[in-house]
Amino acid sequence: MKSFVAKPLEITREWYVVDAEDKTLGRLASEVASILRGKRKPIYTPHVDTGDHVIIINAEKVAVTGKKREQKLYRHHTGYVGNLKEIAFKDLLEKKPTKILEQAIKGMLPKNSLGRQMIKKLHIYAGPEHTHEAQKPVALEIKF
Repeated sequence: MKSFVAKPLEITREWYVVDAEDKTLGRLASEVASILRGKRKPIYTPHVDTGDHVIIINAEKVAVTGKKREQKLYRHHTGYVGNLKEIAFKDLLEKKPTKILEQAIKGMLPKNSLGRQMIKKLHIYAGPEHTHEAQKPVALEIKF
């Protein structure tokens, strides 16, 4: 038997719109990450980017469970001594609501050049409007 390997010319990319309103952050992120990787397609190949484009709207209305809205912290280090920066979930949601979903999804993709290629197919918008009408995206209902 021969193993199937997807070739870049065989890949057809679709465009999907996902509404993040009242969807749990982690569950939404894992579903979107699998779409970006192409794991829902029968031609999935681990070392080839076979995924589709995903547009996420209403990122500012994403839900989290428990007390995460007040207690969850996002940390990063600037590289300088003693400069560990942290920001709470609710503050980041006010400043940059798209950053929350972007970080969650990026963490679920491969940490190499293939993952960087996949994250470019993700388009996140804080409100209900997006600028990709020309691509004729299909509404995708994520159930969980």
